[in-house]
Amino acid sequence: MAAKIKKGDRVQVLTGRDKGKRGEVIAVMPTESRALVQGVNLVKRHQKPQGMNRPGGITEKEAPIHLSNLALIDPKSDKPARVGFRLLEDGKKVRVAKPSGEVLDA
Repeated sequence: MAAKIKKGDRVQVLTGRDKGKRGEVIAVMPTESRALVQGVNLVKRHQKPQGMNRPGGITEKEAPIHLSNLALIDPKSDKPARVGFRLLEDGKKVRVAKPSGEVLDA
């Protein structure tokens, strides 16, 4: 199945603690149906010191969020949109924002 959300996309969180927050997708884990979004779903981790170059302490980092809780942002209207697919004349399959029909893949 084709990926509706890819690395580098701007997305909005639909449900959960971070509902309404927007960010850029850092990484996608298709086998787990999860993605890392910059600045969203932050968790605190206790880091043990790793020698002189990496001190210990409490750090914040992004935790994976399920793809069903994310919506791609339509570049035309700047609102969350569903994603569809369309075949171009040259046979290339591209992602399309449903409300505006805007092609998402360059």
